Amino acid sequence: MTVVRRIARPMLASVFLWGGVEALRNPVPKEPAASRVGPSIAAKIPYLPEDPESLVKLNGAVQVGAGAMLALGRFPRLSSLLLAGSLIPTTLAGHRFWEEDDPAERYRQRGNFLKNVGLLGGLILAAVDTEGQPGLAWRAKHATHHAAEGTRRARKTARREARLAAHAARAHLPG
Repeated sequence: MTVVRRIARPMLASVFLWGGVEALRNPVPKEPAASRVGPSIAAKIPYLPEDPESLVKLNGAVQVGAGAMLALGRFPRLSSLLLAGSLIPTTLAGHRFWEEDDPAERYRQRGNFLKNVGLLGGLILAAVDTEGQPGLAWRAKHATHHAAEGTRRARKTARREARLAAHAARAHLPG
């Protein structure tokens, strides 16, 4: 892991670790926002709780777990995807600046919305970062190419062996 990744991942994860711990310790302030979008999301995803407090705690637990994994560099692509998945409903529920009438509150909510959009961009970059190694698509294509090449060589070898066997058989025929 490069120095940049070793430093950047914990920095990106820090906001999720802090927010997740706060959500687990005190979910009540976030419940009204969760009640706006949570039940509609929970209705579409099986086994997801529908009550806002449980949704806030579940989101907090995902943020703490995935944030810790990202900070430690363990499964960084998966943990980034999990954090992105938790950030989208959080942002849509908690920073609905377009619904605000007060200009100061609208300004504040717009800033928080855009901050979360920026975090989402960082998480997307972390999710696609292969650390200089080939990605899964390249590896699959490469493996397919090698399998096809191996099959072609085996077919060629089998033909050659069959010709040699036929030639040897004709050479040993009486007559």
